Amino acid sequence: MSTESDAASVPPPRRRSVVRIESLAVLALFCGVLSFLSPYFLSVANILNVLLATSVIGVLAYGATFVIAAAGIDLSLGSVLGLAGVAGALSMNQLGLPWPAGVLVFLAAGAACGCMNGLIVTLGRIPPFIVTLGTLGVARGLALVLTNGAPVYGLDPAFVYLGQGRPAGIPTPVIIFLGVGAICHFVLSYTRFGKYAVVIGDNESAARAMGIRVDRLRVALYSLAGLLAGVSGLLFAARTNAGDPTAGVSYELTAITATVLGGTNLFGGRATIFGTLVGALIMGVLQNGLNLMAVSSFYQQILIGVVLVLAVWLDQINQRRAKR
Repeated sequence: MSTESDAASVPPPRRRSVVRIESLAVLALFCGVLSFLSPYFLSVANILNVLLATSVIGVLAYGATFVIAAAGIDLSLGSVLGLAGVAGALSMNQLGLPWPAGVLVFLAAGAACGCMNGLIVTLGRIPPFIVTLGTLGVARGLALVLTNGAPVYGLDPAFVYLGQGRPAGIPTPVIIFLGVGAICHFVLSYTRFGKYAVVIGDNESAARAMGIRVDRLRVALYSLAGLLAGVSGLLFAARTNAGDPTAGVSYELTAITATVLGGTNLFGGRATIFGTLVGALIMGVLQNGLNLMAVSSFYQQILIGVVLVLAVWLDQINQRRAKR
């Protein structure tokens, strides 16, 4: 049977909604409750703080969205963030590269890690959970080795402006966060690259029958996730004026939680960047509210884990209802 006839018989992937109503309702509920519990929550300064704190996790979650859309997973995103931050900081401080070249090092380091993940997953036919779990340890260990466990301080002031600047009163990381989100939304929703990613997650066999180069696309998706982890590492380093080898610990858990909360199916076939943005804001609002109420960070980690399990559980319930 020809490829054209196979493609004609392939059912289209499930429709991608822009964002789930439930996600917006949860965000509104959190904002309402926290504004009641704390008089400082709805202040302009605190809202900007929420957006600023969400920017690093949000960009990381964008990368997770592309990988999860194709029924993959990347547990190394937080460690890649840390390694990219160290690589970029060392390139400027020790190699003397100008800050624009240093920015390219941040991005290249992240993309290289993502590409390595994609190649091992596709060529080795190893489950992505195992591959990225291994990369999590390798990237974190390499960051610690390169710096002897000590942060690299004192970056170029022009570079630091990317994390601490406030053009028109808006933090630069927030502008980058929203700008990257707009680009990612366009790529996922309106390009062949993004549509094929969702098709692979929905039905890989059907994708192959359509003539989609699944392995090549999967490598590209992991590379893109790594690139966005490099952007997150850049924002983190610019905000703290340091390349910290411990940066991004457990960030992958928060990023995946934000992705699922926004409406992306953890098992692939449905993804939304705007929903991921909303999910990241939910996590940012939740953490900000807990900080305002002086809740220990230890309990916050427990809550993030619980929220992830609940989000996946509710998503599965919605899918079973939709099939009836």
